[in-house]
Amino acid sequence: MMPKKLWWVIIFLSLAVNVVMLQWTVEAYYGLEYELVFTFTIVALISVVIAFLSYLGWRKQEYSK
Repeated sequence: MMPKKLWWVIIFLSLAVNVVMLQWTVEAYYGLEYELVFTFTIVALISVVIAFLSYLGWRKQEYSK
């Protein structure tokens, strides 16, 4: 099992990536670079999935005792 702090590190890093991707998506949209909007959106969705799965892993470990 992974330590609890590692779950939180993964969650915070994936949320940080998500915030950056949101900013880059908005900049790409207003910069009329629509091909980048799709790429940044996919990366943001992947980071959300990683954050959610990490949360489930942390919750399972936290409440299994």
